[in-house]
Amino acid sequence: MDELAINGGNPVFEKKIGYGHQYIDDEDIQAVVDVLKSDYLTCGPKIEEAERKLCEITGAKYAVLIANGTAALHATMFAAGVGQGDEVITTPITFAASANCSLYCGAKPVFADINPETYNIDPDSIEAKITSKTKAIVAVDFTGQAVEVDKIRAICDKHNLIFIEDAAHSLGTKYNGKPVGSLADMTEFSFHPVKTCTAGEGGAITTNDEKLYERLVLFRTHGITRSQKLMDKPSEGGWYYQQVDLGYNYRMTDMQAALLSSQLKKLEMFSKRRKELVKRYDEAFSTMPEIVVQKEIAESDTVRHLYIIQLNLELLKCSRREVFDALQAEGVGVNVHYIPVYSFPYYQKLGYQMGECPNAEKLYERIISIPLYYSLTDEEQNKVIEAVMKVINYYKK
Repeated sequence: MDELAINGGNPVFEKKIGYGHQYIDDEDIQAVVDVLKSDYLTCGPKIEEAERKLCEITGAKYAVLIANGTAALHATMFAAGVGQGDEVITTPITFAASANCSLYCGAKPVFADINPETYNIDPDSIEAKITSKTKAIVAVDFTGQAVEVDKIRAICDKHNLIFIEDAAHSLGTKYNGKPVGSLADMTEFSFHPVKTCTAGEGGAITTNDEKLYERLVLFRTHGITRSQKLMDKPSEGGWYYQQVDLGYNYRMTDMQAALLSSQLKKLEMFSKRRKELVKRYDEAFSTMPEIVVQKEIAESDTVRHLYIIQLNLELLKCSRREVFDALQAEGVGVNVHYIPVYSFPYYQKLGYQMGECPNAEKLYERIISIPLYYSLTDEEQNKVIEAVMKVINYYKK
């Protein structure tokens, strides 16, 4: 058995690779350069172009580009009318923004537990957490796999709740043949560099509801409008606008929108490759009882943003930390997604306690994200698999 790099052996990778990486080609670069040479750097035609592309991809009637994924979630809270005294149910296995967005509006995040096999929010746990104060559900498509949309939709209809799908991970995913982005009342996307398509930073919300769309646009631009139907008196002239609500400057630039439009043209290509990589990982780890892979529901045709291995710690003579550190030493840039949100000091000060979602807490102790991105080559992936097997074989009982 080869000596682990952490113990002085030779690492599998001479140069470390990350768990995610953007893919930028000459077409992307030229798209940005063209904007830099144009009349509009922001508030220009590239915003509408990218929004149209998102509508085409998702099947939604409306799309609103916005500064980043967190701003997009904040906007969904505003559009849903979430405010002081309300409760919003979400998952603890997510980036903090999925819960923080309700705090921004004075509401209380309520955490529902996950399904221990799919890692997505459990509809039964959602149902159990609903109170008279519940206003909305933020259901996260964790790793790119769609949540159980039909069950969550039924819960929302039953209790008159707004269904918000946090699809920061799942651009390109379909549920029962329908694209994510056209299924919930509002769907939020993120275009951070490690996501399937990037705008550098950036986010978006899609919806089929015209009133929600109008509120999202309003929120993105300071609560200011030039739309006559939203004003309380006739326009005084071509310069005239009104602030009719309190919004933010959450606009995206045309440079970002141009990059996004160019990236969206490659979504099918990106999606196909990510699926190939996931299949190869699944096959490689299928004979290793020390590793548990994420279960897919039949309804989700998933474009995976993250690939997560769950360690079967009962079959290992080590902790997750030891495996993590050993893989890092082998040159594999692993990560952990995610720390349960309510375990953070800020949330603990708000009164949240450990033990609220036992499935989520158990999962957190065992998961590691390994590299998954479009430009990961077969050779590099083979070396990632080699490194995982090298470490697991060293620590297995």
